[in-house]
Amino acid sequence: MRRLTTLFPSEFLEEHAEELSVVERDRKLQIPAFVWAFVFGFAAGESRTLAGFRHSYNSTADETISPGGFYHRLTPSLAEYFRDLVEAVLDEVAVPDTSNADIDRFRDVMIADGTVLRLHEFLSEEYEARKEEQAGARLHLHHNATEQTIERLNVANEKTHDSTLFNTGSWLEDRLVLFD
Repeated sequence: MRRLTTLFPSEFLEEHAEELSVVERDRKLQIPAFVWAFVFGFAAGESRTLAGFRHSYNSTADETISPGGFYHRLTPSLAEYFRDLVEAVLDEVAVPDTSNADIDRFRDVMIADGTVLRLHEFLSEEYEARKEEQAGARLHLHHNATEQTIERLNVANEKTHDSTLFNTGSWLEDRLVLFD
């Protein structure tokens, strides 16, 4: 916890929230308490509901906020604020000088993953699912984590196994591929 509070002192949290217009009026909302309630009481806690988040905030802040006032603050600018905080932490802890020499021998790090999308049953002839009276598509992609690009994208019916959508070949040379 000390490491996080050193990375994000209260002044920084408040100033950055002001820059992104997270707080329209400086009244009841205490940004540092809001951030720490989210990190420790909501994201890492047992009660992962918005009501639990509000309860966690109200138990740590000097002034409580009503449900309507609390939920009104859950805005796109707040999402951008949290995204910036995560990026700042990643920049701080992902020090390039500490990478292992074994990883440096790869020119790219690739991630291969697939997911099933539920479709309307009217599409069941084209996108056959594992269960009757359903339709499902399997989305499979190869993400180049080094370049932050999608290199390959395949869509097939749900019954298609991931291994049939992953083609090996010369494109794998000098690449580290991670599978889920």
